[in-house]
Amino acid sequence: MLRLLITFTLFLMVLSGPSFAQNRAEIEQNYRIWLNDVVWPLAEAQAVSTGIFERAFAGVTLNWQLSGLVFPGMDPAIPRQQSQAEFRAPANYFSRGDMAGTAAIGRQLMPGYATVLSAVEVNSGVPGRILLAIWARESGYGRVPISYNAFEVLGSRAYASSGDYLTNELVAALQIAQAGHVPLEAIKSSWAGALGQPQFMPASFLAYAADGDGDGRADIWRSEADTLASIANFLAVHGWIAGRDWGFEVHVPSTISCTLEGPDQGRNIADWEALGVRRVSGSAFPEHERQGEGFLLMPAGRHGPAFIVTPNFYVLKRYNRSDLYALYVGNLGDRIQYGMGSFAAAWQGLNTIYRSDIARIQQGLEALGHDVGGADGLPGYKTRRSIGRWQEAAGRPATCFPVASMASAFIQ
Repeated sequence: MLRLLITFTLFLMVLSGPSFAQNRAEIEQNYRIWLNDVVWPLAEAQAVSTGIFERAFAGVTLNWQLSGLVFPGMDPAIPRQQSQAEFRAPANYFSRGDMAGTAAIGRQLMPGYATVLSAVEVNSGVPGRILLAIWARESGYGRVPISYNAFEVLGSRAYASSGDYLTNELVAALQIAQAGHVPLEAIKSSWAGALGQPQFMPASFLAYAADGDGDGRADIWRSEADTLASIANFLAVHGWIAGRDWGFEVHVPSTISCTLEGPDQGRNIADWEALGVRRVSGSAFPEHERQGEGFLLMPAGRHGPAFIVTPNFYVLKRYNRSDLYALYVGNLGDRIQYGMGSFAAAWQGLNTIYRSDIARIQQGLEALGHDVGGADGLPGYKTRRSIGRWQEAAGRPATCFPVASMASAFIQ
């Protein structure tokens, strides 16, 4: 422990010494050159005025506190902040107390926003409970402060990036300022550069932000009506099907392989029902849903809850690509409107597994010819069902989820 403390102290001394201060000043100077030589021509081509550009970056410097950024010219001896990413049990995403409290707030808010939610649902087809759930997840119903200077964050991240994506997002933020939806000083973001209460990246704002209160502006920072209308517009544009639910928790009998999971293996819900899939509530599937397409979803394989989800589930995933995010939104919305509780099935026996171990499993499966969707260390549906197929080929019961002990099977 003492050795670690000494090492860290020496590291701080290096960072605070004259050579680092000189290097930092040079990097800041080069950042200003990059803004003028690279960003300004792109912004000018999008009709951003000189005044807006100068005001956006007046007094703005690189944010050296944002983790993981290495700016051009930074001394290679200065290490990038790193941490070992782990995949923890999905149950952590659905804290019983946190979700119950968040749902209770949503139920309290719902009557006060009834007129807005009704109007938005008529225009978009998206139920109010879903809009409230996303609003809650992204910014705590607008109560979580969004306090970063968006131009500082996006400028810092774009300058540290090797691609064009974040530079284009920075230019999009300047276009938002030029359009005058809110005062430039009100354009605040998260530490990642996502804007306002719906947490839109700037390009998403330009594509989907909507005026929900009729004042001619799309103010996702200060207007709840604009926030809800913008979330709804995003989902509607991405294909939300009015009148359909997001999904249902189900019991999947052992006779149905977990390898049937995935949005590319859909069938009518009535067909899943004929195979023996039943809602855990004991209720029948709604008749209008039975003839619609449904997809098996087992986010923890045989170790957790199972679902038959509709195409709307995958629309929710366009907002955030995580299965757990979409499940959170669907379940929270059901809690808000219907008073439902936690999922019936538990997330069982899932210990921490490092992303590096999952990536090793994925690489091993790819070598065997499986399509795992990329060896990224994330257990998506293609990885889950590939694990199941590998298990079945070896004559073992399919569990369709990575555990740490599997990694050793793929060590060369």
